[in-house]
Amino acid sequence: MNFSKTVEIIEKKSKFYGYLLECKNDSEIKNALAFLKQQHKKATHICWACRLKSPFYEKVDDNGEPSGTAGRPILSVLQKKDAFDICVFVVRYFGGIKLGAGGLIRIYAKVTSELFK
Repeated sequence: MNFSKTVEIIEKKSKFYGYLLECKNDSEIKNALAFLKQQHKKATHICWACRLKSPFYEKVDDNGEPSGTAGRPILSVLQKKDAFDICVFVVRYFGGIKLGAGGLIRIYAKVTSELFK
C-alpha cells in the first residue's frame, strides 16, 4: 500500500498512527482499510475520513470511538486544508487511560494535521 505520509503520536499511553492516502475512489479507500486491518490486528480503533472531488464525496468513520470524536475531527482538518482526493486513517492502540471526548477530538485532529507538515 502506498501511503503518502505516516506519523506516530503517543498520548497518555495510547499510540496513534496516522496514514495519508491519495485516492480517487471508494474502492481504493476500502482496499487501504482492509490492508490496515491486516497490519494492525490488535488495534483498538481504525478511524478515518475522506474527501473526493469528482464526484464530490465526504465520509467519516469513528470505528467505535464516541460519535463525532474521531472521523469528524479528521474531516475537519481535511476541509480546512481544502484537501481533496485524500483519505486519512488513524489507527489507535488504547493505552489504558481514557482521553475524554475533548481529548479524542484534539488528538485525532493533531495526528491529521501532522500528516500535512
